[in-house]
Amino acid sequence: MMRRFMVLSLAALALAACQREAEKLVEVSGHIFVFNYRVASATYLVTLNKTGPIPEGTVAIAKFEDPAGGDPIVISEKIFPAWNKITLQSPNVRCVRKDKSYSVDIRLVDAAGRTLQELKTQLVSDVDQSVLPSKPLVLGAGYERNPEVFKPDGTADYGRDDDCPA
Repeated sequence: MMRRFMVLSLAALALAACQREAEKLVEVSGHIFVFNYRVASATYLVTLNKTGPIPEGTVAIAKFEDPAGGDPIVISEKIFPAWNKITLQSPNVRCVRKDKSYSVDIRLVDAAGRTLQELKTQLVSDVDQSVLPSKPLVLGAGYERNPEVFKPDGTADYGRDDDCPA
């Protein structure tokens, strides 16, 4: 009787371990700040690799720390089961500082609103956002020079975003 109990207990533990492993649907495969000097923008970019089957109707909800302070920036991205790689990108952010750690929290939520997986990661930029101009250098699909930056007299006003917290 004791032997049977032990076998059943070990089987239950093994099954529980398999279930925990199956709950890992994705893993963070990369994260970076993307600075685009042409349009004077900076965004978070986080990539996830699929490690398990993702149910139909799953949504990724990402909360990005706002480098300018204030409430986190939240995005929601529908995830398709066929995707092997998932890309989450924030809207434009301001005030990114070199060597400062910024947090990103990601939740995968099924169609019924139940949390399937939670991930946390940190991003550290190796460049300060002060390298970006305050206004886009170009406008439109033809990359026309921005007249607010490039003046008719040949001078350029790249400006700076001076109202960021220290």
